[in-house]
Amino acid sequence: MSDTGPALTEAPLPRFASRGKAFVYVLPCRDRDLLKVGFARDPLRRFMDLHRRFHAFFDLERGLLVAVEKVTQARAIERALLTRFAEARAAAPLEVRDVAAGKTEWYQGIDPSASHHAAMLAEEGGHEVIAPLRAWLAGRLGEHTDRVYDWATRMYEAIVEAQAYGVPAERAEASLALAIERYESVGIRARELVPDDVVQWYERHYRSLA
Repeated sequence: MSDTGPALTEAPLPRFASRGKAFVYVLPCRDRDLLKVGFARDPLRRFMDLHRRFHAFFDLERGLLVAVEKVTQARAIERALLTRFAEARAAAPLEVRDVAAGKTEWYQGIDPSASHHAAMLAEEGGHEVIAPLRAWLAGRLGEHTDRVYDWATRMYEAIVEAQAYGVPAERAEASLALAIERYESVGIRARELVPDDVVQWYERHYRSLA
């Protein structure tokens, strides 16, 4: 270890692999009349890329996914939605992350029509509709909870080490707090996934966990 302190590089959230299917998503914002339409192989990763606090920024109770077997099917459904609601195109909210390339396919004034039309297209094609999204996201996040303990331990050790050297640890702190918040937001008890030291750290700086 150098005497300049630990090398705190980007502290990513745990990664989650694609499950092979493709998904069309209709994703309304929580507090404004805007929604995002698109498709992804891994919706969880896509939502994370659009907004780090996607679970609070988007309305998971009103959003939906259409699960298909092929990307070509997802593209066809997405194209049908974009064509149907072309006149309702709107500017992307400023909060959307530039790195996500998510500045297109935003619409205003078409909720819940867009969700109803997506569900109709899914029924016509014999595809599964997943709604609301919270339960599906809980299932996806729950698939990888065995990795969270070790990951949280590493993040917390980086925070403690940085504090010992008197250097900032904002990235590690933000990543660890965000991961805990995300699990809690879908009904997964974070205190059962992370070390006691991490629970105590989170409750000191943020809020009490259930």
